[in-house]
Amino acid sequence: MLFANIIFTASCWLCSLIFGAIALWAFKRKDPMHFWSGSTVRPEEITDIPSYNRANGLMWGVYTACMVVTGILSLFSIKIATVILVILCVPGIFVLIIVYNMIYNKYKST
Repeated sequence: MLFANIIFTASCWLCSLIFGAIALWAFKRKDPMHFWSGSTVRPEEITDIPSYNRANGLMWGVYTACMVVTGILSLFSIKIATVILVILCVPGIFVLIIVYNMIYNKYKST
């Protein structure tokens, strides 16, 4: 195993820890979870806050799992891990935005 594999794994797992903390934070929050830095979601905007926060936590949890899997694969092959990172994780940022907007619209008060 090369040192580069270990560095790649550590980087992926550090990112997954951050995203995992966001997922846990979303699951534990009593107020609605926000997505954008500096933004807030008022409780009046959301019809079912616990379900909204669970959906956000699940969204972040799936992204965390992608990063963990990428880190595990990088221990065996950095080339495969790089491909997975480029295919899943980088476009996954845009998927997060789309999924969050779907969650927000589903639980938005009318």
